[in-house]
Amino acid sequence: MARIDDSTIDRAAGYLWTAGRVLEQRRFTHLFGEVPDPAGVLAALDAYRAPGGGWAYGLEPDVRGPAAQPLAAGAAARILAEADALNGPRGTELCDWAATLTTGDGGVPAVLPSLRRYPHPPFLPIADDPPAELLSTGQIAAPLLRAGLRHPWLTGAAEFCRRAIEAIGTTHPYEVITAVGFLDAAPDRAWAEQQADRLGESVREQRLVLLDPARPGQVRLAPGYAPGEFHFPHDFAPTPDSLARSWFTDAETERGLDHLAAAQLPDGGWPITWARWSAATEHEARPGVTLAALRTLRAYAAA
Repeated sequence: MARIDDSTIDRAAGYLWTAGRVLEQRRFTHLFGEVPDPAGVLAALDAYRAPGGGWAYGLEPDVRGPAAQPLAAGAAARILAEADALNGPRGTELCDWAATLTTGDGGVPAVLPSLRRYPHPPFLPIADDPPAELLSTGQIAAPLLRAGLRHPWLTGAAEFCRRAIEAIGTTHPYEVITAVGFLDAAPDRAWAEQQADRLGESVREQRLVLLDPARPGQVRLAPGYAPGEFHFPHDFAPTPDSLARSWFTDAETERGLDHLAAAQLPDGGWPITWARWSAATEHEARPGVTLAALRTLRAYAAA
């Protein structure tokens, strides 16, 4: 059964033209319009550039203020990938900026102490000397690897991600999703497949995925997650060619996709599932969540 049609896209368009930021409106035009418009996406993204490099100003809605942050750089990397603009000067600039805040082990922190003076959610801790994290490093490195960019920073960051993925034990969905994104892009396919198999077993053993939307009690929510902050098979495998797709049966994947399609709200957008700490940030985050839902539904419909 088709889960995305013109009606689904039209209702989402109505929501995005009403409530979306310029960035998400440009991304929607590029991804779902009659003619791709990468230049429009890049122009909108440039408004979030910080003076000293990197991205800020709420590009990642939960990361506020004018100080560039690695989590915002991860969001920028994904958008640059949509515009096919990573294998060139913009990708090199991203790596050059990341290199300025890389720790001795080759990775980057999630957020820097500079965020402390600006609004931020309670679930985002800020340390004086923050360690490198897979969550941030992997979000930046994976799109760059997929684009085929070569840069000294990316070489070290990729090694950091490899070590971090191999060390994953007790985990949570966002860490696994970041790991899968890196594994899908990693050049060493034998290693990536081996690690993906191991992580898939952990996801099921640790009950991190909701396999039946009618039985939410089967999931173990990680510490700090909001009630109802569930993750479904398509969250781990947003496209059918992801290594994580093999973790789930066809029936499990189908149930998740049915749930995703049914989650479109009357206004045409999709809701956020994580903790709502600010009405403004929820308003800014929903358009990105809506685009992600549309992209996933279209990817599976085309498979």
